[in-house]
Amino acid sequence: MRVPAAGAIAAIAVLLSGCGPADDWSGPRAAPGAVGTLAPGFVTAPPTPEATITPSPGSWDGVHPAPGYRVVLLTAGDDAPTKTLADAVTGWAEAEDVSLKTVTATGPDDYVPGIGRAMDLKPDLIIAAGNGLVDPLALVTANHLDQQFLVLGAELAEPTENVTAANWPGASFRGEGLDMSSFFDAASFTPARAAAAVRAGVASVLNHLTGIVVRLP
Repeated sequence: MRVPAAGAIAAIAVLLSGCGPADDWSGPRAAPGAVGTLAPGFVTAPPTPEATITPSPGSWDGVHPAPGYRVVLLTAGDDAPTKTLADAVTGWAEAEDVSLKTVTATGPDDYVPGIGRAMDLKPDLIIAAGNGLVDPLALVTANHLDQQFLVLGAELAEPTENVTAANWPGASFRGEGLDMSSFFDAASFTPARAAAAVRAGVASVLNHLTGIVVRLP
C-alpha cells in the first residue's frame, strides 16, 4: 500500500502546482531558439526599426518555438476581440507544446502592475492582448530592453527594439491619443486572423526581426 500512496501524493502535488518538472520556470537555462526557417516572402530585406512588413501568407508556417519556450499571455479586458486573441494564444501554445502562463490586468490601475507581474516571471516572450495595454506598454517597455514583447491586434506608436506587433487592417490601434475609429474594427478580429497573427508574430521574434509591425491581410 505504501507505493500507491506515494504515487498518489506525487500526482496530487503535480496537479496543485499546475505544471510538471519540465515546466519549472525557476531554474536558469539558455533561451530556446527557433525550429525551422522562414519561407521566402516573409521579408525581402532586413527591416529598419519601426518598419512595417507585409509577409506573404503562410511564409511563417515553417517556424516553431523550440521545446521549453516560455510565454506569458498578458491580457486586459473582457471584450470579444481580446478574448479572440487570448484564445488564439492558448490554442497555439497547446499545439506547439509551449509552456504558457497567463497574467490578467484587472483594470486601468492594474495595467502597469500587470506588466510588471508578467516580467517578473522572466519568460522568453510576453504576448499582450487588449487595447488597454498599449499606452502602459509604451511607458514600460523602453526601460526593459532585455524582455521581448509581442503585441497582438494593436501596435505601439514608437516601439523599441524589444516590441513587435502583429496586426491587420482594422486591428492597428496605437493608443488613446489617436482616433480609435481610424485604427480599430472589432468585427475584423476573427479566429483565423488572430491565429495567423500569433504564428507570424512569434516567427518574427524567433528570427530576431523585432521592433517592427508584422501586418497581415
